Amino acid sequence: MAQQVTTGAMLRCSFGVAPATLAVLPVNRVTAEGPPAATIQDHAPLVNIGSFGMCMSIANPAVAAATTAALGVLAPMPCVPATVSPWVPGAPTVLIGNLPALDNLSQCMCMWGGVINVVNPATVRTNVP
Repeated sequence: MAQQVTTGAMLRCSFGVAPATLAVLPVNRVTAEGPPAATIQDHAPLVNIGSFGMCMSIANPAVAAATTAALGVLAPMPCVPATVSPWVPGAPTVLIGNLPALDNLSQCMCMWGGVINVVNPATVRTNVP
């Protein structure tokens, strides 16, 4: 069974070099084991999803420019997540503020081709169907 994701969850991007932390603003006033519970709409870059250190995606314009300047040698650049769509699929049977809850099996896509996954949901006892 999937676990509810909360503030402090550790995230991983397929093109990032370091993990990031999820930050959930307490606007819905719902907590799970203490911290605010996340929904599928908690995907705002640098507000909800932090930086993954350096980005290695050649689809990222900053990486492409730096790689071109380095004569084709991949040149990672600082990561600024470009997450414009919500997490999918979420937990549609559990609603938080009329939005599906975010579970640890959900993924978020970055415009530069990265797939963001939940490594540690920051909960141990709160399961969602």
